Amino acid sequence: MATIDLRSLPPEELAAQLKEKGYPAFRATQIRQWLDRGVTDFEQMTNLPKDLRQELAALYTVPGVTILRKLVSAIDGTVKYLFRLDDGETVESVLMQYKHGWSQCLSTQVGCKMGCTFCATGMGGFIRNLSAAEMVAQIEAAQQDAGVRVSSIVLMGMGEPLDNYDQVVRFLRLLGEEGGVHIGMRHISLSTCGVVPGIYRLMEEQIPLTLSISLHAPNDEIRSRSMPINRRWPMDELLRACRDYIEATGRRISFEYAMIDGVNDSDACALELADRLRGMLCHVNLIPVNAVEGKSQQRSSKARIRAFMDILEKKGINVTVRRTLGADINASCGQLRRQEQQPGPGVDRKEALP
Repeated sequence: MATIDLRSLPPEELAAQLKEKGYPAFRATQIRQWLDRGVTDFEQMTNLPKDLRQELAALYTVPGVTILRKLVSAIDGTVKYLFRLDDGETVESVLMQYKHGWSQCLSTQVGCKMGCTFCATGMGGFIRNLSAAEMVAQIEAAQQDAGVRVSSIVLMGMGEPLDNYDQVVRFLRLLGEEGGVHIGMRHISLSTCGVVPGIYRLMEEQIPLTLSISLHAPNDEIRSRSMPINRRWPMDELLRACRDYIEATGRRISFEYAMIDGVNDSDACALELADRLRGMLCHVNLIPVNAVEGKSQQRSSKARIRAFMDILEKKGINVTVRRTLGADINASCGQLRRQEQQPGPGVDRKEALP
């Protein structure tokens, strides 16, 4: 019989399940306290009756992650992790230090279905969704390894968060519960490549996070070439959903725009982008794209990025250029997992691990 993911269960559901088995509701609180302390071995939950501990071990599991590989930037201390999940699959996560504290970029899926041409994650195909517990486990593992407290989260690692909607929202609820990592929603950024129904569902949740849209183009012709999802939900439909989201929540949207040489970085592209976003409560984040082995795209020059930024600013669009972190360790997600799946010529898999 398949075991139940204990960490992903809402406290009230756990209490109800325990009540059905004849245990008082306060046992659920005790179990949550052990989980929040990082204890996943039921035998170590010493204030629980032995028969309950045995029943928990038979019926429930607490998904976790272990560090398979770890790269640390000599430039800025950014840490890139390749985590192994309990079933042997792997995901990546990046720990970054900013002035305001430590931020972590998390994965929400093993692989990705979206097929964006500039991204390494989808090259290995889609395997499965992560559970809410596996998302939390990435934070706990990084905090324990680095000896720091993560104060902000970016759901911009491997996978499309809104394609794993229910578990991502459960993860967000877990973050807001007392105990555990306890990170406030205003310190969470969720990035989607444009799953329009998911944007509307998230709008109804009224979760005060920052919604980021991976736009990366000023029109359908360019966007459809690099982002297949645009053929399903074209830009007019996507931007209409964004405007509805802003109106309903009162929160500013961030548009991510990867600067790709000769593809989407011309003056004409900047002018068209400014026209599309005119009057919207938004921010544009220009991203010097990372080179990916097996992909032909190259990042725009600094001069081209500056010129693009100047045009947006003159048109009244709030714009910044993302600070590049972990440049010496290829800190964008997907590449470390791909190396683990397909070691290069002469690379022994065991020697590639720490």
